[in-house]
Amino acid sequence: MRNLFQKPSILFIVLSFAVLYSCKQKEKTEEVPTTDTTHSILKEALTFYASFDGSVDADFALGDGRMYTVPNRQARDSAQVGLHKPDIRREDGKGKYGAGLVFTERSPGYIYYPSEKNIVYNTESWSASISFWLQLDPETDLEPGYCDPIQITDVGYNDAGIWVDFTKENPRDFRLGVIGDRDVWNPNPEGPDNENPIFNARLTGVKNPPFASDSWTHIVINFSGLNTENGEASLYMNGEHKGTRSNIDTPFTWDYPLSNIYLGLGYIGGMDELSIFNRALTDAEIKKLYGLEKGVHTLLQ
Repeated sequence: MRNLFQKPSILFIVLSFAVLYSCKQKEKTEEVPTTDTTHSILKEALTFYASFDGSVDADFALGDGRMYTVPNRQARDSAQVGLHKPDIRREDGKGKYGAGLVFTERSPGYIYYPSEKNIVYNTESWSASISFWLQLDPETDLEPGYCDPIQITDVGYNDAGIWVDFTKENPRDFRLGVIGDRDVWNPNPEGPDNENPIFNARLTGVKNPPFASDSWTHIVINFSGLNTENGEASLYMNGEHKGTRSNIDTPFTWDYPLSNIYLGLGYIGGMDELSIFNRALTDAEIKKLYGLEKGVHTLLQ
């Protein structure tokens, strides 16, 4: 009788290879990296998003997602729903992704989205992040004077306002302003606030900013802890940190229902992909946001 243990049978060899292959496949499967969770984390923090692709109204909004046009800040009763400024157009193919807003001249009037619920305001510790894209050559496209691509406030740039601007003359600096209550930071005003050294000390600026008429630049305003003694606000451009203002202790007091997200104050150029988050984003999240191949819309899918 043949000793089965002297030499492995063909069946035994085949079964051994099958088991080994199965184990290797299992190891290979387990080594596949898990799905990137940054998309879902950013989606959870999103409070407002306007792609400008289908219309000027927001694709996603926790509050009123409609755009409004008003002749001046005080004429709220005259506000019209929609875009009603001939010098501003929504154009297909003119955005970073798909359609975008095109601002063609400096003119009176404002367009805005209501802030309430779209930016989560907090009287005790307020944090948020605002993201958007701009396309322009500041030295050749802008008309003389200060210009704010975005300004979020219930009163003005100098009174509990959050904004970025271009300075009034060439070569233009690009600045982040996170300015608290005016009666606290400037109780005895003398002359224009935007020329006041106290005001300028509250700004974070970038000289020779990386803008061009044939490319898009990503902007993030990131802030945390406002309305505490240790508030902080940072500016990011194309995923890179450009400056931080720390120890912001001036209060930010809003009449929340009267606050608005104003776009294109004196601005001439392109704008796209406005999104707002309910907290300050991490450096890694900002880089992820900057690198989204199809824009913030991918977070909603």
